[in-house]
Amino acid sequence: MSNLSIILKKEFIQISRDPAILRLIFLMPIIQLLILPFAADYEIKNINIAIVDQDHSDYSRELIGKFQHSNYFRLTGYETSYKNALKLIEADKADIIVEIPNNFEKTLVREDEATISLVANAVNGTKGNLGAFYAQRIVQEFNSKIRSEWIQFPRVNPIPLINVEYINRYNKRSDYQTFMVPGILAVLITMIGSFLTALNIVKEKEIGTIEQLNVSPIKKWEFILGKLIPFWVLGMIILTIGLVISYIVHGITPGSNLWILYVFTAFYLLAILGIGLLISNFSQTQQQAMMVSFFFTLIFILMSGLYTPVESMPFWAQKVAWMNPVTYLVDVMRMVLLKGAQFADVLGHLKIITLAGVALNVLAIWSYSKRN
Repeated sequence: MSNLSIILKKEFIQISRDPAILRLIFLMPIIQLLILPFAADYEIKNINIAIVDQDHSDYSRELIGKFQHSNYFRLTGYETSYKNALKLIEADKADIIVEIPNNFEKTLVREDEATISLVANAVNGTKGNLGAFYAQRIVQEFNSKIRSEWIQFPRVNPIPLINVEYINRYNKRSDYQTFMVPGILAVLITMIGSFLTALNIVKEKEIGTIEQLNVSPIKKWEFILGKLIPFWVLGMIILTIGLVISYIVHGITPGSNLWILYVFTAFYLLAILGIGLLISNFSQTQQQAMMVSFFFTLIFILMSGLYTPVESMPFWAQKVAWMNPVTYLVDVMRMVLLKGAQFADVLGHLKIITLAGVALNVLAIWSYSKRN
């Protein structure tokens, strides 16, 4: 029996006897894929709105009614002055203030225009900006309705009209769960792969078995591969569990080209496990390895395009993002599961990840200090 097979047998036995790792492998994908896609929703609803109506006219009541019947707003205050409404924002009881001034209806009828004050609480920038955008859309719809009532067109409308029809490709309902699940699955594979491998060699150091391995005839590359392969297998198992949950719970149906995702993930795991082994080589305790691994993983996740599109980042951040291996897996996950991408579509990403995996594992083998 070769030295590599002996190490692999030892690692698999050690993993099977560790209940913490087994719970992590099976429970973590289930919990994260059942909870996070429902919680990570970009669509802002239940925006608290305070109304200041100083006109009390038919038009002002009609405009207020549009806000009340909107699915995005929740009326939390009907104040008589802007000062009172501002107190609701200061107490975090309102996100938007809509102030309708005196003589709103008269001014609109006489001068063909009127002004409405819109104030957004920008402490939560996303909620404030989207809330203001939704409010402007409601005001624009109200304005269009009023103007259509005023203007009587002849049988042939002299104003050209353009009707726009659109179709959402790959995600027909613009469902954020469908958008988030592939990215969360990519992050899940990254977290488990990097954390477990980062702790592996350090654990040998803490319990003292590393000294026995160092004086054995096992070569450095055999030792590193023996530590890498078991977690590579676990990573592929986690991918399979995640895909099953995605199909059963979220209705994401893998296409016939699912094999592309497995091929890419196989090479991606080599890269991310290589990072974990490097961290483990340079760490002396499991706590130190966990902290360093968490630091890099957090940066990888935030810069991966999971929550913020890479194209929306500053130019320098885009360059950093494309040096991040997680960015490639998130992109490929969405391309394959949502768009049904072909192998040629992911070939460029695969080449980069393969080079990164080879370089990181060669560096892990070189940096491992084996004393004979």
